[in-house]
Amino acid sequence: MRTEGDFIKINEWLLPLSWLYGLGVRFRNLMFDIGVLKSRSYDIPVISVGNITVGGSGKTPHVEYLISLLSNRAKVTVLSRGYKRKSHGYVLAKAGTTMRDIGDEPYQMKKKFGNIHIAVDKDRRHGIERIMSDSETKDTDVILLDDAYQHRYVKAGLNILLVDYHRLIIYDKLLPAGRLREPQEGKSRADIVIVTKCPKDLKPMEYRVLTRAMGLYPYQKLFFTSIEYCNLKTLFGNKETALSEIGKDTSILLLTGIASPQQIVMDLEPYSKKIHPLTFADHHQFTSKDIEEINSKFKSLPHPRIIITTEKDGARLEGADGLDKEAKNNIFVLPIRIKFMSDGEKAFNNKIISYVRKNSRNSTMAKRANDNSAADSHNSGHRPGTISFRNN
Repeated sequence: MRTEGDFIKINEWLLPLSWLYGLGVRFRNLMFDIGVLKSRSYDIPVISVGNITVGGSGKTPHVEYLISLLSNRAKVTVLSRGYKRKSHGYVLAKAGTTMRDIGDEPYQMKKKFGNIHIAVDKDRRHGIERIMSDSETKDTDVILLDDAYQHRYVKAGLNILLVDYHRLIIYDKLLPAGRLREPQEGKSRADIVIVTKCPKDLKPMEYRVLTRAMGLYPYQKLFFTSIEYCNLKTLFGNKETALSEIGKDTSILLLTGIASPQQIVMDLEPYSKKIHPLTFADHHQFTSKDIEEINSKFKSLPHPRIIITTEKDGARLEGADGLDKEAKNNIFVLPIRIKFMSDGEKAFNNKIISYVRKNSRNSTMAKRANDNSAADSHNSGHRPGTISFRNN
């Protein structure tokens, strides 16, 4: 089994540049710490979810967990930058909004959660102000900031820092030698730290070792999550099948445009002996040349054969032209969700719910007596139904 730190590669010849980069980042953080650069807080619950590492740490499934936890008891708005979208400024997702308008991850969330608002704005302060003032969104009870840990112009009420188990920040280096966006002491701004993508068989001793290694302050809460895969779903159509049903001899073209595809390869290995990765850069926009390559690679595989891709990549493939009919009919999206480990779900849920309830502007928010059952909030894909913030 691979262990923590196993995906880290340090380009040591770039360390002098990392030192210079670190000077700039530390100076910027100092300007915020002493008040030269101003952080603004808001009289609405704002929860920031992000990381200090370039690349995937599981932000989207963790934001989706928070949506599921809160959305049927409070008005939730997700505010994202909308990375690589083709629009500009503030955009509120509506019925006809496309992936190109808001970006792949916000589009993915909008498709899955029709009862929340999704907005994008590179200027998070402007975005929050629009959410709080516009007639369509001013009834928002809580704002989830997607990927905003370094966006210090906003002072979130609750900061959640995600750390990939396979690329722990304590072993990494600053850009460009490593992948850290800022020095690891930046983790001190977090109220909650979550070690993501953990192996499901993590031993109690490993929890203790990781807890000591992270070196958090007493005011910070540490949690661990793993990835759970849901049933495969056709990208074009409504067919659904379990991973266990695909067959060991099925040829899988694993199509990914994400930062860290290694974990998916490892996780699919028990289900098929014939996995053929086709990897693009994170948030890659598929061109006609890419589609030709996908068609060609798929045709070269022996039968039976399928294409498996991520939800985020599926959002970008939906509008792509030129896919062969057979390839199009055999593209399956692999949905994921996160699961808290070491009995952490109840404590995490209660912390989130308590923060939102105590800081809500909505005077009608009421607390039911059965708070203690919040731990069942995300099991089996069901949304939590234990604490009501609103009188419906």
